[in-house]
Amino acid sequence: MNSPRILFACFLLAALGCTGPIIEQNTTSKQYDLVISGGRVMDPETGLDAIRNIAINGERIELITEDTVNAQRTINAAGMVVAPGFIDLHNHSPTPLGHRYQALDGVTTSLELEAGAHPISKFGSLLKNGSALNYGASTGHATIRVQLMLGLEYPHMLDAPNSGVTFNGKAFTEKASPEEIEQLRAGLHEGLDGGGLGIGLLLDYMSQAVSDDELRMVFEVAGERKAPVFVHIRRGLAGDISGLLEVIELAKQTGAPVHICHLQHSAMKGTSEFLKHIRQARADGVDITTEVLPFNAGSTTISAAVFYRDWQAIFDISYEDVEWAATGMRFTKETWHEYQEKHPEGSVIHHYVDEAWTHEVIAADDVIIITDGLPAISEEIGVPPQGIGSFSRILGRYTRDKQALSLMSALKKMTLMPAQRLEKIAPVFTRKGRLQVGADADITVFDAKTIIDNTTYRKPYQASTGVKYVLVNGELIVEDGSFIPDSLPGRLISSLNK
Repeated sequence: MNSPRILFACFLLAALGCTGPIIEQNTTSKQYDLVISGGRVMDPETGLDAIRNIAINGERIELITEDTVNAQRTINAAGMVVAPGFIDLHNHSPTPLGHRYQALDGVTTSLELEAGAHPISKFGSLLKNGSALNYGASTGHATIRVQLMLGLEYPHMLDAPNSGVTFNGKAFTEKASPEEIEQLRAGLHEGLDGGGLGIGLLLDYMSQAVSDDELRMVFEVAGERKAPVFVHIRRGLAGDISGLLEVIELAKQTGAPVHICHLQHSAMKGTSEFLKHIRQARADGVDITTEVLPFNAGSTTISAAVFYRDWQAIFDISYEDVEWAATGMRFTKETWHEYQEKHPEGSVIHHYVDEAWTHEVIAADDVIIITDGLPAISEEIGVPPQGIGSFSRILGRYTRDKQALSLMSALKKMTLMPAQRLEKIAPVFTRKGRLQVGADADITVFDAKTIIDNTTYRKPYQASTGVKYVLVNGELIVEDGSFIPDSLPGRLISSLNK
């Protein structure tokens, strides 16, 4: 209701011939494109947790209010949580199928930051007809290395099957010469100039190939450009912390921001110690973050470099603990070597993570939630479940059922924190991960009482339950729990976006 002071101001302005603006700012008579009405609006940055109406015009939030709002369309969100759209920093599936299942898991922005791509303009080749989600990539060190050493057009890992690239080939096993290191340096700068959201560094995949000089060069570029390095650290035996200490020391020396990928999968039984060192590095001034996925297995290709080392000692597992992702077949020694030779590009799922390690990192208030989903090309080809249902799993199993963390903390770890990790290199992220006036209308509406993941290792393509509405850039892509296949408002996000 207008106060006497506001009414007097309106009268005075009208007398002076100035009408309209003060009324628009202090009433809800304006008609908006869309209103999400009566939901529990939760914004992790401001701490807002209240019943509100959110009014949207075009691609932005224009009003958050308790008042009734006029709109061309209203979504009744009573009894549901209205949250910023989930941002996945670590997903390898820029595909229509991958985006469909991520949308049904509440994701609005899906990013390839561990492996990366080059050039960024050619990332997302399978999304050329449009994308439901926002998507983007870091500048891929490995991709540039492949292009340099093999002379191949290889913008992203999805382009590998027809290129002959494998993780046991020359680009992943041979050291670069001093001249090649300088060419790699130029390539990283070129990729960052072209919009890369940092530098993707698959260090463990090319552990024997990357020399100290090459690794320092990567961190020098990152420090100079203030571009985060998203690194899969080198693995030693289970729990060995030397790979983490290596990148922390380089970050200290060069000023490079650094993000440690899939913490508990790299740390294993050393998870608590890894967390302690990351927090100490942060206290010492290092710009360092890390992440967790809520599934207790790893996923990669059968030709990954680690599988040509003493992987059974590294992971503390054996052949029967590894399955072929496409069919679920468990390996024997004989089938393992057969598949490595005949199907080097194929994906495996290796079960080696203890639930206690995962629970600890999920509960930590300074760790980002991600998925590490592998490429979903066809429902005839199996994938690990994490790319299908990780966010609903966090909200259903760990937040509601196990009470490992509060709802606001869970939302912060999947919205605000990933946006903050990227906003220095890509200012567009200052408008994401938040429900505030002026923020991008990337919004997820879910039922906190029913949200749950349904995906399994045996039957991965089972969409999450409880995500009711998802908006990307102000346009619905999920309505009443159903994906809208012809709604394609997503776009490629890069550091060049305003």
